[in-house]
Amino acid sequence: MKRVENKVAIVTGGALGLGRETCILLAKEGAKVAITDILDKDGVELVEEITQSGGKAKYWHLDVADEKQVEQVYADVVKEFGKLDASINNAGIAGVNKPTHELTEKEWDAVMNINLKGVFFCTKYAVQHMLKNGSGSIVNLSSIYGMVGAGDVPHYHATKGAVRLMAKNDAVTYAKNKIRVNSVHPGFILTPMVENFGKNTPGFMDLLNSLHPLGHIGEPIDIAYGILYLVSDESKFVTGSELVIDGGYTSK
Repeated sequence: MKRVENKVAIVTGGALGLGRETCILLAKEGAKVAITDILDKDGVELVEEITQSGGKAKYWHLDVADEKQVEQVYADVVKEFGKLDASINNAGIAGVNKPTHELTEKEWDAVMNINLKGVFFCTKYAVQHMLKNGSGSIVNLSSIYGMVGAGDVPHYHATKGAVRLMAKNDAVTYAKNKIRVNSVHPGFILTPMVENFGKNTPGFMDLLNSLHPLGHIGEPIDIAYGILYLVSDESKFVTGSELVIDGGYTSK
């Protein structure tokens, strides 16, 4: 028996990085995966890769900051696959790296709209479908920077702290409906977003490695396995929790 056999999962920001690895792993473990993103070419190619390996997946274009799109895509996924068991709210951006007093409203809102409002919209419509099922699992991708500060990207920190508390509050609200809500807190993971963030900083990767007591940053599969656990029935008594996967970063 595969770990998430016949479950239906939506992964936002599923075309690259953590989302991509999560889609591949969930499909490998038996889930029907709805890959959503704004990167259409990458999303379609990922569907082909998964189906060629015997998995089940379909791609939908989705801007999580657009409520109407979220409502429609979640409805379309349920129409296609028959139900919704899990929503992995992964889509996110880092934003420009400026201190708070230099940020513009536009720069602040750009990160808020995707990282925070997007999680709100996805949770809102996921819950509506999960209530019909009588159960479900929602996973908010937060960060170590939803738990500690680093003196950079203040709007990113703000969103990741917010989705952490959203998960806890929603966990309490929907526990009676057997809908579990948890947050995942990665340390630095080798993804396109991290690579782009440090592309103009000499020695950036060496610095990141040194920040983690294990001596290196993580890989997307490290996070995907944590998400798999939270989607699976193995975590049936886990809600409102923070799954920290950070190589020891926040233990210092």
